Amino acid sequence: MKKLLVIITCFASLCLGGCSITEWRLVHKIDIQQGNVITQDIVDQLQPGMSRRQVQFVAGSPMLSDVFHQDRWDYAYQMKPGRGKRTSEHVSLFFEDDALVRISGTLQPRADAASGENQKEQVTLVVPPKERVPPGILNRLWHWVTFRKPDEYQP
Repeated sequence: MKKLLVIITCFASLCLGGCSITEWRLVHKIDIQQGNVITQDIVDQLQPGMSRRQVQFVAGSPMLSDVFHQDRWDYAYQMKPGRGKRTSEHVSLFFEDDALVRISGTLQPRADAASGENQKEQVTLVVPPKERVPPGILNRLWHWVTFRKPDEYQP
């Protein structure tokens, strides 16, 4: 009886210890996004002279809006994938007289976007044909009972 108890204890400790090993990818880790999603495309759309409403339409509501510095809006974004490195972006927008004056942070507007020479990229989307999966035994039995062919589709 003692041997059985030792074997069960060892087996249980091995099973519980296996959950802590992250290199084996036994445990699923979710991606964690925090803050406003701010990308280079959004920053490229921002131009000096835009009003607060226009900026809010393009970039969304600011993540941080300080009561003491109302002429500054901060957008922060962090992405922590389940496996991988954490990425973070931060953009500060400065206003004077309800007009955007300056942009600072990890993302800066590109020179070609500011001059208006930004060309739209054309994307071609190729959709592969739907893969035909042979019906299983229960599906074939159902079609035999209902006197239908497996290829017939009824919405």
